[in-house]
Amino acid sequence: MRPVVQISLDVIQIAEALDTAKMALRAGVDWLEAGTPLIIAEGMNGVRALRREFPDIPIVADLKTMDGGYLEAELMAQAGATHVVVMARAQEETIRCVVKAGRDYHLKVMGDNLACPDMVAGARYLEEMGCDFVIHHIGYDERRGIAARGQRPPSPLDQLREVVAAVRVPVQAVGGLNIEQAVRTPEYGAPLVVLGAPLTIDADSFKRAGGNVEESLRLICQKVHAYGEEKKPKT
Repeated sequence: MRPVVQISLDVIQIAEALDTAKMALRAGVDWLEAGTPLIIAEGMNGVRALRREFPDIPIVADLKTMDGGYLEAELMAQAGATHVVVMARAQEETIRCVVKAGRDYHLKVMGDNLACPDMVAGARYLEEMGCDFVIHHIGYDERRGIAARGQRPPSPLDQLREVVAAVRVPVQAVGGLNIEQAVRTPEYGAPLVVLGAPLTIDADSFKRAGGNVEESLRLICQKVHAYGEEKKPKT
């Protein structure tokens, strides 16, 4: 698939989410993500606000579903989400319920392998369960805790090629990537580039990062989209 740039709106106020989303779309971002902090703080009202403001833009609702799969996916669909996230560590039946809701409500299901003992096997399992995308994810707490102990935290890039090779569905790499690393993920075969903390959102305050974020996003989008153009077959 053509490389896609997705911004994770990991803020806790709807007004800031809308303002950040407008800036991101001006810069060339393709998809919006109602991040977990926004959903925790504002519930489905955050997703509804994004849908009202941006009626034609794909919206990922990152609730990280672990139980109540059908109901949670249904609520997110009714609020206007086009993509929902279910965790590989959830019960098998929960994943089945989210996938069924996806079919019933025309949602795309993104399966997240966060905390799987074997990340590659977790990705393969999510595809087998019917997920449309795989999120290869190294968690916020894990990264920070390991770094605080003076050790190198794991990176999604460590096993990204293996994850991509293990599945046929598109893969997204998430978790502590800097700008240069995030932009390079299509080179690993992962076409869904996610920009969030710490690239565009301050990971400690859950507010937009400082500096000229819009100009940085514009350059990122140009580079990622140019990669997609380079890969088109010549005619």
